[in-house]
Amino acid sequence: MKLYNTAGGVIIEYQDTKFKADESWDTLVNRDNLEAYLLMKVEHLSTLTDDEEEFWLSDAAILPPIGKQEVWAAGVTYLQSRNARMEESESAASLYDLVYEAERPELFFKATPQRVSGHKGEVYIRKDSSWNVPEPELTLLINSSGEIQGYTIGNDMSSRSIEGENALYLPQAKIYEKCAGLGPCVYVTAAPFEGSSEIKLSIKRGGKEVFGGSITVSQMKRSLTELAGFLFRECDFPNGVFLMTGTCLVPPNDFTLHAGDVVEISIDGIGTLINTIAYHPKHR
Repeated sequence: MKLYNTAGGVIIEYQDTKFKADESWDTLVNRDNLEAYLLMKVEHLSTLTDDEEEFWLSDAAILPPIGKQEVWAAGVTYLQSRNARMEESESAASLYDLVYEAERPELFFKATPQRVSGHKGEVYIRKDSSWNVPEPELTLLINSSGEIQGYTIGNDMSSRSIEGENALYLPQAKIYEKCAGLGPCVYVTAAPFEGSSEIKLSIKRGGKEVFGGSITVSQMKRSLTELAGFLFRECDFPNGVFLMTGTCLVPPNDFTLHAGDVVEISIDGIGTLINTIAYHPKHR
């Protein structure tokens, strides 16, 4: 089952049939047993006509799958991510090695809803960074009770030259306008997410792929419930929260994004999130 946030309201997709929900995004998604609730809801909702489906699920109508939720992120959850972070920051290399092995994960605030782009939207690279990369991440939708209710695709944009200069610059490397992509939908299931599911990344420049790769979720060192548990230890999220779970797909050190590049991230069972790279309008 999938949820789409659109300009016309929330669309529920179940068994290739689309339904228009009669509740707002925040009211609908922040509840216990979301999948069971949606299965009950679709029994009483009318289906979309072909024309309605084409209009409300067009690229222009699909919004980021977020309302009032914050976006947080986990770092160094894959071995390759640890190695890449150690390479980018010689002065703090041991820091990343320690956090990979530690009981406590790295968790950090990523974005407010206004700084999130959706499917086919622009995500920004910083003008004052010489090394910028996307980070494709399985992203959890967690309700206010701390329970995982669904999954979406996240693009955790990162300014590696800034973070590499000093680990204390992490907030500047991670948090800025349009620093995150989410979408195109939320995949809702009560079942654990399959570890065999692939995460794929393709970066295209001028229509040609300049970087590509894939991994499986099973390569993650930490469990999804573990990450969610640490996030909720001392934080409350009355509207629920999104948690990006880290990446293992890291472009080589001589690669940096250019304005106009197209980033495509696919995760089995969810779909494909496509974003175009740009600078903040004040720098164009």
